[in-house]
Amino acid sequence: MSSTIDFYFDFSSPYGYLASERIEAIAERCQHRLVWHPILLGAVFRVTGQAPLTEAPLKGDYSVHDFARSAREHQVAYQHPQTFPIASVAASRAVLWLREHDDQRLQALTGRMIHALYRAYFTQGLDITDNDVIASIAQTLDLDSQAMMQALSSPAIKDALRHEVEQAIELGVFGSPMMIVDGEPFWGHDRLEQMERWIKTGGW
Repeated sequence: MSSTIDFYFDFSSPYGYLASERIEAIAERCQHRLVWHPILLGAVFRVTGQAPLTEAPLKGDYSVHDFARSAREHQVAYQHPQTFPIASVAASRAVLWLREHDDQRLQALTGRMIHALYRAYFTQGLDITDNDVIASIAQTLDLDSQAMMQALSSPAIKDALRHEVEQAIELGVFGSPMMIVDGEPFWGHDRLEQMERWIKTGGW
């Protein structure tokens, strides 16, 4: 059995944000290693034919209401952004630059960068598509923002994100958040508890 939780998310996903605030505690309780996988829902939706929840008639208004209600339930700060959804390419590349870095000290900051980016967007309304905003967030973590910005436009990081998205689609990832544990997929913030029970009981 695997002892890894693969966590797939898009920075434009409110439910991905809510799950990101809770997934680390679950991984710790289950003694599983957490692996962060930034994806681009736009690319996924081209395969599934879906669109952002907020663009669906009737469902859109409900979803905005539920984002805030779910945040209150789990006591997570939330403010629905004025600009929504967004293209999360730059933020995702920043995460991969850290996750795949040769320096393990920087690798260890991956989760903190994800939280900082998500919170900047969903609690402060900052534009995390803006490289200057990403650089500023990186500086709050004492990261070399100049090195990060240079990396974001490098062919290696561009290819890394493209591969990340392609691999996610091959594995059947169709939304955010989506967790995979030992080949078992769990889709949605509301499946975190079920996933934890699955891990602790060995499945059913």
